[in-house]
Amino acid sequence: MRDIIYKHALLNAVEHGGKANVQAVLGKVIAEDKTAKQRIKEILPEIKKIVSDVNSIGLEEQQRTLARFGFKPEEKKVEVAGLPELPNVTKGKVVMRLAPYPSGPLHIGNARMVILNDEYVKRHKGKLILVFDDTIGSEEKFVIPEAYKMIVEGLKWLGVKYHKTFYKSDRLKIFYDVGEKMIRKDAAYVCECDVKTLRDNRSSGTSCKHREQSVDDNLKKWSKMLKGKYKEGEAIVRLKTGLQHPNPAFRDRVLFRISERKHPRVGKKYKVWPMLEFSWAVDDHLLGVTHILRGKDLVIEDMMEEFVWDVMGWKKPEILHYGLLNFESVKLSKTESRRLIEKKVYKGWDDPRTWTLQSLKKRGIQPKAIRNFVINMGLSQADVNVPVEILYSENRKLIDENANRYFVVMDPVTVSVKNVKAKSTRALLHPDSPERGSKKIPLNLNKIYVERNDFESFHDSEVGLMNLFSIKLKRNSEMTSKDVKYDIQKIHWVSEPNVKIKIIMPDGKEIKALAEPEIKKLKRGIMVQFIRVGFASLDKNMTFYFAHK
Repeated sequence: MRDIIYKHALLNAVEHGGKANVQAVLGKVIAEDKTAKQRIKEILPEIKKIVSDVNSIGLEEQQRTLARFGFKPEEKKVEVAGLPELPNVTKGKVVMRLAPYPSGPLHIGNARMVILNDEYVKRHKGKLILVFDDTIGSEEKFVIPEAYKMIVEGLKWLGVKYHKTFYKSDRLKIFYDVGEKMIRKDAAYVCECDVKTLRDNRSSGTSCKHREQSVDDNLKKWSKMLKGKYKEGEAIVRLKTGLQHPNPAFRDRVLFRISERKHPRVGKKYKVWPMLEFSWAVDDHLLGVTHILRGKDLVIEDMMEEFVWDVMGWKKPEILHYGLLNFESVKLSKTESRRLIEKKVYKGWDDPRTWTLQSLKKRGIQPKAIRNFVINMGLSQADVNVPVEILYSENRKLIDENANRYFVVMDPVTVSVKNVKAKSTRALLHPDSPERGSKKIPLNLNKIYVERNDFESFHDSEVGLMNLFSIKLKRNSEMTSKDVKYDIQKIHWVSEPNVKIKIIMPDGKEIKALAEPEIKKLKRGIMVQFIRVGFASLDKNMTFYFAHK
């Protein structure tokens, strides 16, 4: 594995002027060795180390090493990286759909479904439909009114263009019509069993008395359901999927149930609501969907859709699956986020702990970084646990050249410097772009603030105050050189005057810090790099949201 990594690090470095990129090398390694995708956590540190080593030797030595080992740069291929071709495609005829359930805004996990559909539709010049899956939901997971707008905002931010919008809550009569046709075909029946009896019968594969009712009796009971003659829990409509099916959960699945709860869009106009998989089966046909992408954990939904299509004699769309993609140390749950927002633990849907698109935008994560990440992960059915650093690596490539550099100290210790006369210094806004100009950093030699960790780690040692001079670090320091020596530890600092700022970390922690006064000139939404700390985005009132290192 080390040889594979070394080869691709060299190739990538030579192709990009001497600087290999960790994410690009990881993608090449995964492409060559399929087992690498399941071992990302194990091999990523090795990739980082090898990339660092390769980048340190310079372009000429990289080229000589390539020649010595007989490696050759690959020819560029014009294709959408990471994504396999769709089956049975007619250009211009592909129709795909996004079907978000509006229990909250889209989060980073939902972004995969969104971007994959969008990429395939754009590739084949097809159409993308937005279908809000706003059936009544459960008591725990329900529709919230603000989610509709937030989902649209998230899609716009990701650069997703859809052609039409539909709401399941507007289509109840369509679902009723198909449900009645299935009853008339004797493929569905009204069941009045209580929940315990239903579960026991399903577990044992036993038929209840309602399964043998005549079509006329079922139609009469169906009519009673629609007229509100039954209360919640007294009747459901079940599909005759079979009571001997090896999967008990698929035995005579529920098509419709009664809910007396109020819906955010249609109030209490309807009491009979379809189950999601039935509404998918109907709408995927009626809306002309040609290809469906979904997680491999939703296989039972495939079975339901296909059963309904067979009963109705409808043409089947293509169904493609992808494996679960989990970010390590990231918990994604809209229901849990909603609860914590209601309890005032989270400050809203843009709280960084929710991992919603709104929160990622606030932190300065770029939509293109998310898109590149999703495409590079591809459509594999393998479940993958991915370090969030891979997403951050994609983002870093996009923001590094544009983010100006500033000093900020989060846990300050005050030091002074003797026998020096200086009131300020200057530093480039960006070390790689001198044409952007420089900034003035004020200096009070009696009050220079450094990080506590630096003070404790390098106490009584020679360090370089960046863009200033070298000192022997202690409470009352002495200058050791008018320049920042090359071979000593360099640390950042802030003096006076300064600006008090607040940094919101990804875990929700709020850190008060001191920043150089040039910070006051920045506008809301600007991305900066705090030197030796990381990237952050300015929100308002001198509050920054931390992105990553």
